[in-house]
Amino acid sequence: MLLFATSDKGGTGRSVSSCNLAYRRAVQGMNVCYVDFDFGSPTAGAIFGIDDLEHGTYGNGVHEYLQDLASEPERHSVWAVSDRAELQARPDGAGELVLCPGDADGSEFPGDEHTVDRCVKLLQELSREYDLVIVDLSAGRSHATEMVMAATARAELANLPWRWIVYHRWTKQHVIAAHSLVYGERGLVETAKAYGEEYQRKLLASIRYVRTAVVDPDGADLSGLEATQIRWLRKIDADLHQMAARLKLGRMNLLGSVPLDPVLQWREQIITDADTVTLRIANQETVRAFADLAARSAEELFVPGLEASVRGIE
Repeated sequence: MLLFATSDKGGTGRSVSSCNLAYRRAVQGMNVCYVDFDFGSPTAGAIFGIDDLEHGTYGNGVHEYLQDLASEPERHSVWAVSDRAELQARPDGAGELVLCPGDADGSEFPGDEHTVDRCVKLLQELSREYDLVIVDLSAGRSHATEMVMAATARAELANLPWRWIVYHRWTKQHVIAAHSLVYGERGLVETAKAYGEEYQRKLLASIRYVRTAVVDPDGADLSGLEATQIRWLRKIDADLHQMAARLKLGRMNLLGSVPLDPVLQWREQIITDADTVTLRIANQETVRAFADLAARSAEELFVPGLEASVRGIE
C-alpha cells in the first residue's frame, strides 16, 4: 500500500501526524517505510529523533536518487538509529520502521520522464519490501505531487494500491485551503485529468481528509473557560462542520481527526506510550487517534471512520 500525505498549507501537522501514523502502524505489526518527499523541508528525521537527519541527509537522499545522482536512496531503521531512548527499543511484535530521508538544503525541482522512471522504480521496490509506504509530499501544488501522480499513472503501477491523505487544521482558512488543493485550479483533481478520466476518478475516490489540532468544545480540558466562550466554540465548531460538508470534506470523506495536544504543539515528535503512561506529557486520546488512523489508512476499502472513538468525526 502506498499512502501519499499532502496539505495545502505548511503548519498543518502533516509530517508529524504522518510520522506518528507510521510509528503506530509499525507497532501494530506491519513493516512500514517512510519516504521524505518534502523537497524543500525534509524534517522527518527530527520527528523520529534522529539527530544526524534533522534536516535531511548530506549523503544519498531520496532527491539525489530521483535526479540520478545516487544509485540507491539511504534507508535507516528508526529502531536502530534514533537518538531518542523511547524509540531505541523495538516494541514486542512491532514491524520494521524505516526512514528514507530527503536531502539537506534541497529545493523543489521539476521532474522529467527519467525522473518519473526513477520514482516508479523506487515505489515498486519499496512496495515489494514493506506493507505500508508513506510518501510525505511537499505542501501545496508541488513538483513532488506532480511527480508521484505521473508515476502512479504508469502501467507498471497499475495493480499497486495507493491512497491520498489531505491534512488540514480545523479552522475556516484551512478547510478552504484543503478544498482548494483538491478541487481548485491546478489542484489534485484537475492535475489528475491529464492522465485520463479513469485515473482522475480513481484518485478522487482515494482521497480522505485528516483534521489536526481539533479542539473538543465539550472537552474536560476547557472546563476553565467562561460559559460564553464555550458557547462561542460550539458555534464555531458547528459552522466548521457545515462548511466541511458543503466543500466535500465532511464525514463521508473523513479518515479521522487528531486532537490538540501540547506535545504536538510545542515539540513535534513521536508520541509513545511512555509519553502518556510514564511521563504523562501527552494525552491518551492522541495515542488512540493515531492508532485508529494507522489501522484505517491501510484498510482495503479505505473506509471513513463512522464511530466516535476519534474526536471531531462527524
